[in-house]
Amino acid sequence: MLRVERITVAINAVTILRGLTLAVETGAAVGLIGRNGAGKTTTLRSIMGLAPLSAGRIEVDGERLEGLRSDLRARLGIGYLPEDRRLVASLSVHDNLLIPAQACRVPGHEERLRRAFELMPELKEWAARKAGTLSGGQQKMVALARAFVNGRKLLLLDEPFEGVSTALSRRLAQTVHDFQQAEQGVAVLVAESDLKRAAMLARRAFVIERGEVIEETSL
Repeated sequence: MLRVERITVAINAVTILRGLTLAVETGAAVGLIGRNGAGKTTTLRSIMGLAPLSAGRIEVDGERLEGLRSDLRARLGIGYLPEDRRLVASLSVHDNLLIPAQACRVPGHEERLRRAFELMPELKEWAARKAGTLSGGQQKMVALARAFVNGRKLLLLDEPFEGVSTALSRRLAQTVHDFQQAEQGVAVLVAESDLKRAAMLARRAFVIERGEVIEETSL
């Protein structure tokens, strides 16, 4: 589903990714493990088109992504959970979930929102609340649901368990598994600094160091 081949990314003349290569098969959940500053977030941002490539290629479901705007990548079926959640604090939970999908013209977004509510029923209770009034863990749930609405083919999850309790981490991991089972074929790439947390979602991982994959391992 996802193929990243020898990508190089430089930010402010500093090379962050150095010929990085990885792949995630259809329906698989794969980790990207590394310390802070290793290049995990930049990898996910490059797939979303938020960090331009200097070299290399990225494919999702056989379609080349280089040159495509981020909104067009989302329309192809990529859901993205940023590490800092990136919710609009002044908008309601419902609007945070629906407006990005409407803006990207995601097919069937109302039905996909209904499925997200089924997976996380709390979201329905919070639908009218402003996102800025929620706790950090609650905001993480909303951001994950937003990724579900877009993620017909691929989920990119950046530190999804960072800053939340162990119990909520397990709940989020189970929700992702349930989503994969319901969607049948969605691939997941989860960036994590903690190998044990990544193992809640993935059975295989790429280890990244200084912008390069140095190892592929089982979890």
